[in-house]
Amino acid sequence: MSEQSHYPSLNGRCYVVTGATSGIGEATARALIDQGARVVALGRNAEALSRLAEYGCETHPLDITDSAQLEQMIGGLGVVDGLINSAGITHVESALTLPAERIDAVFQANARAAAIAARCVARHMIEAGRAGSIVNVSSQASLVGLDAHLAYSASKAAMDAITRALCLELGPAGIRVNSVNPTVTMTPMAEKVWSAPEKREPMLAAIPLGRFAEMADVVTPILFLLSDEAGMISGVCLPIDGGYTAR
Repeated sequence: MSEQSHYPSLNGRCYVVTGATSGIGEATARALIDQGARVVALGRNAEALSRLAEYGCETHPLDITDSAQLEQMIGGLGVVDGLINSAGITHVESALTLPAERIDAVFQANARAAAIAARCVARHMIEAGRAGSIVNVSSQASLVGLDAHLAYSASKAAMDAITRALCLELGPAGIRVNSVNPTVTMTPMAEKVWSAPEKREPMLAAIPLGRFAEMADVVTPILFLLSDEAGMISGVCLPIDGGYTAR
């Protein structure tokens, strides 16, 4: 981490990261370890969890939509200072052919699971009298219309609504809740998906900065929102999109 992205207030604190076995979740878990935090990494990929354990994370393989299992695990953690909701799935298909069961699956993974995880962590924090921060990893797809993204866009819009509702409800307990809303972010999977020039170039042309986000472009704002330096920021949905949603 660069000197500019070092947040001393994160040192020694404990954060739960969902979807920690890939992409932004994994990068965030590793960055928090670098900041001196204790990280509880949740996911379903055993091999990736093993790598995170070697990096210093406490790992738990589980399905976060199982609220009973999540509540039991959170209850045994001791002090918790916050949550990063990064678990989710993407499905791109025309609204005219999108099956109802696919809509349900995307909402369950992206919106329902985020609400359940936030509920479990917030209950634990409030019972311990602990203030802190929750960051939901949303998407620019919640802020603008995108072709063939009905289920994904709607689920991320729901996540942003969850952010605002929790901001009001948890604020009196000293728990801040925010979303980050990235554009295409260069995870290994995204690099494959956006490698074709006919797909990549039109999207880049719509981003005023003319590039996709790198992992650090998203992780650094997450760290900031978790830190005391963002102590008066709550209820925000922060575009990290190079200006895409300004059009």
